[in-house]
Amino acid sequence: MADIRTIAHKVLYRVLHEDAYSAIAINNAVREEHLGGVDVSFLSALVYGVLERKLTLEYIIRQYSSIRIKKIEAKTLIVLYLGVYQLIYMDKVPDSAAVNESVKLCKRLRLYKSAGFVNAVLRNLVRADNRYTIPDRQDTLRYLSVMYSCPDTIVSELLQAYGEPLTERILQGILGRPPLTVRVNTLKTDQETLIAALSEQGIAVKECTFLDHTLFLSHTGSLEKIPQFQKGHFFVEDAASQLCAELLGAQPGERIADVCAAPGGKSLYSAIRMKNRGEIFSYDIHEHKLKLMQENAARLGVTIMKPSLRDAASSDKLPVCQRILCDVPCSGWGILRRKPEIRYKTDTNIDNLTNLQYSILCMSANQLLLNGTLVYSTCTLRQDENHAVIRRFLAEHPDFCGVDLNLPDGIEHLTEEEPYCLTLFPGVYDTDGFFIAKLRRTAP
Repeated sequence: MADIRTIAHKVLYRVLHEDAYSAIAINNAVREEHLGGVDVSFLSALVYGVLERKLTLEYIIRQYSSIRIKKIEAKTLIVLYLGVYQLIYMDKVPDSAAVNESVKLCKRLRLYKSAGFVNAVLRNLVRADNRYTIPDRQDTLRYLSVMYSCPDTIVSELLQAYGEPLTERILQGILGRPPLTVRVNTLKTDQETLIAALSEQGIAVKECTFLDHTLFLSHTGSLEKIPQFQKGHFFVEDAASQLCAELLGAQPGERIADVCAAPGGKSLYSAIRMKNRGEIFSYDIHEHKLKLMQENAARLGVTIMKPSLRDAASSDKLPVCQRILCDVPCSGWGILRRKPEIRYKTDTNIDNLTNLQYSILCMSANQLLLNGTLVYSTCTLRQDENHAVIRRFLAEHPDFCGVDLNLPDGIEHLTEEEPYCLTLFPGVYDTDGFFIAKLRRTAP
């Protein structure tokens, strides 16, 4: 029988101390330990829960520990994260089990000297009926940071950009797991047929209110085992990414480029929108990701995608295109609920990102036809990487202009921005946080 808490500890150590990504580390553990069903759910709940609440957990531990956080050995601290998380956030785990299993975990990890300390901290919390304090709300920055487990640096920048009410809404939106969002492949099926087939298998299906052929799924089990997935009747892509591809507006017979394409969802969306007629040049800097794009295209019956290796910031010329998509590398603040560990990383090179983003935008724009459309997008909420990049580009490229976005019903601007820009915030429309800007070339 798999010991899920030990596996969770191993995964968390890899993420927090070896720079592994949570999703990849969990998937590797599931494969290595041959986990399934309830075990996978419990493992995911523990790992993502601790990562989402790490700063809150530390604040609670400080109230019951005689040792400062920085003085607690790394593996012991992870045991405490897991124990406190179960006590505070997992109602189905009895307090006694959370404490006893944490002590056993110490012994399995040969942290014998830590077992008594862990036992004392957790039992002190239980004796206090799992009560703890958080900073006073009048200290807005500290309160939001601890309440939603987000570093001061991120919270401060969000407050400055969006104000307190919207910032708190954003922070609420980055907690919990994102919905499983899929796009119907209308090259092979239609929405009604797919919904009926999935429902017959006990899969819960909810239609997206602002995008046609977009569905939210739950109770799916393993996606790879669903016949309709195997047949290419749908693919997974967040609704924000789908809206980005929709606003690009690819038409049958056109030639388009997706310059930072992996894993390829926007290229696939565009290919379906183009009825598999035309050309899509799907580029990425990572060679191993090209195979994934090729496999997904083959599964969906898409033949117009041409995945190729290319550095989007290089001077290597693109084919001249009617539409170009620049979904550039970014800080990822819009996908913190998918990759909660991002918020704790300190070596993100964030200050240099805007130069890279601007370079990609400029290099790509050179190959756009007259009256062609370019969409710039990120999955971050940082205005320096979004609006500021676009304003600089338009100021230095008088041959381009912004194109007012024709937003679907139900989608609106929640912050002041140009009509050719859109910021989507996590937790508002069941999407990731995302930025989209639409430009047109007006002169050769």
